[in-house]
Amino acid sequence: MSRLAKVFALDRKGLNLPRGLEIAGVLVALGALLVALDREAYVLTFVFAVLFAALSDPGGAFAYRTQRMVLYGVIGALLTALGFGIGGGPWGLVVAAAFVVTLLGGLAVKYGLHRFVGGMLLNAWFLIAIAMPAPYKLDGIQTVAWKQAVAWLVASAIWIALTGVLWLVRGRKPRPQWIAEIPGSTAAVRLTRPVVLFALIRAVAVAIAVAIAFGLDVPNADWIPIATFVAMKGSLQQTALVAEQRVAGALLGAALAALFLVTVHDKHALEAVIILLAVVAASIRTVNYALYCAAIAAFVLIAMDLPHPTDFADEGRRVLFTLIGVGIGVLVMLLATVLQKHPGKSQSLD
Repeated sequence: MSRLAKVFALDRKGLNLPRGLEIAGVLVALGALLVALDREAYVLTFVFAVLFAALSDPGGAFAYRTQRMVLYGVIGALLTALGFGIGGGPWGLVVAAAFVVTLLGGLAVKYGLHRFVGGMLLNAWFLIAIAMPAPYKLDGIQTVAWKQAVAWLVASAIWIALTGVLWLVRGRKPRPQWIAEIPGSTAAVRLTRPVVLFALIRAVAVAIAVAIAFGLDVPNADWIPIATFVAMKGSLQQTALVAEQRVAGALLGAALAALFLVTVHDKHALEAVIILLAVVAASIRTVNYALYCAAIAAFVLIAMDLPHPTDFADEGRRVLFTLIGVGIGVLVMLLATVLQKHPGKSQSLD
């Protein structure tokens, strides 16, 4: 089997459309309610809170799941407040915050894959949150950081309530994870020197990408840190195949996002596309990791540019900025290859 075939190999048994439709039902209901209440400024926060909560659900006994989801919701709300609070401020502060958040997210591997995956999702949301104040302001949308944080908490509470109802309906039995994680051990990882160094390199790479995006102060430059984050290996332990799938997913997702943004000009139609991509991501998580990354990347990038009309010049910049971001991610993966040859390498998560 060729390398390309391995990157896009499909495990059709992993398809779980009902799971995706359950998430879609919640997103459609919440989105319609917010539009009816004239609170569209909070639609994206609700959508990301619900989808990422589902992706990070650890499964197991309901009490354990609730404890974890509450913690996830609270941390997410704090990052939401921070991101929207500093997003339109001095770029140096934004860069420093992105560095710290990414470093802490990388070191979360110490607590095992479950918490590490949750940390990566929150990290991605923070990069989105810091990018949103500027386009909201240009589009005349008034929003306040603490209200966005409350919106995240409310959406998380709704999701927890829904899982509680489903737990009761299904006989109060422990449930598997909503979304299966990267195959492999979920044990804690010792923070060896290479592991810590890699987390530091990732944080520096994201900070550089954020510095370029905010320093350029041009439209669509916020695609750089997102492309960098999606394309990079999440941890030192991830295999070369997973790394290649992340790069392929970042490029495919950016191309898909650009296609929708240049051909679809109705805001509500794009919101429907976002929900559709959320369904796809939730349904194919274990079918193919590259396609899952593509769906998540397209979902994120369309959401970030939802308030703006687009043309071919915009798409040209987006493609350029995506390639810059992916290039930074590839450089980090090359450094990871060197680190993995270090004799102090810890156990694998893949």
